[in-house]
Amino acid sequence: MTGGLVLAATPMGDIGDASQRLRAALATADIVAAEDTRRTRALAKALGVTITGRVVSFYDHVEAARIPMLLEEIAGGNTVLLVTDAGMPSVSDPGYRMVAACVQRDMPVTCLPGPSAVTTALALSALPVERFCFDGFAPRKPGQRREWLRTLATEARACVFFEAPHRLADCLADAVEVLGPDRHAAVCRELTKTYEEVVRGTLAELAAWAIEGVRGEITVVVAGAQPPTADPADLVDMVETRIDAGVRLKDACAEVAAAYGVSRRELYDAVLTARRG
Repeated sequence: MTGGLVLAATPMGDIGDASQRLRAALATADIVAAEDTRRTRALAKALGVTITGRVVSFYDHVEAARIPMLLEEIAGGNTVLLVTDAGMPSVSDPGYRMVAACVQRDMPVTCLPGPSAVTTALALSALPVERFCFDGFAPRKPGQRREWLRTLATEARACVFFEAPHRLADCLADAVEVLGPDRHAAVCRELTKTYEEVVRGTLAELAAWAIEGVRGEITVVVAGAQPPTADPADLVDMVETRIDAGVRLKDACAEVAAAYGVSRRELYDAVLTARRG
């Protein structure tokens, strides 16, 4: 692409994960906007790539100030390559505002896919992750963290998030308190690196494991909440209340069954049995 923004995923730890497209982009981009210019130069050296374009810093505190200059370069026909220290730009890393600015001006934007801690952790978790949500970093303050965890109490999707190693034990302890000790989860540490480790178990088991202290970059996956279940016989009164309000028996059974995770047929039969009794 000539004259546009290119987002490129970079290795999380294993240099072998760098794609050929990343190599080519580093070698040919007019400008490389890097979260850490030293790490990007070191990456290029390790890959045997010579960066021919200008390298500029692009991290949280300078992002807003850099965007006008980068937009001007793109408008002039130059290609800007945006990379972060590891993984995919704009996913809990700088990049979102630059992408939005380009889209608003109808400037070309493309992405070179590659390593991502989010999808790697999901794949390794051994949890049902057909549907999932990503929440970035867990809140730092205990009160805010517990409030955030409460939003996951009934979340049916698996949730993946990042956590600092020195806060992991407290976060998992709060999760036990809010989500219960039996919810399953996985803690993924140092993904793709030499000391990669994935610890799986219940929240109670993981909280006990983390007390001794954990090092490295952490990604956590928490299983989605299971739908509530109940004995159909205990839900008959709820069905009858809906019927008294004008809802048809079939529809009332369907509503209550969906809310409490029971079979519609079993609930329907339970209502008829109660009426006969």
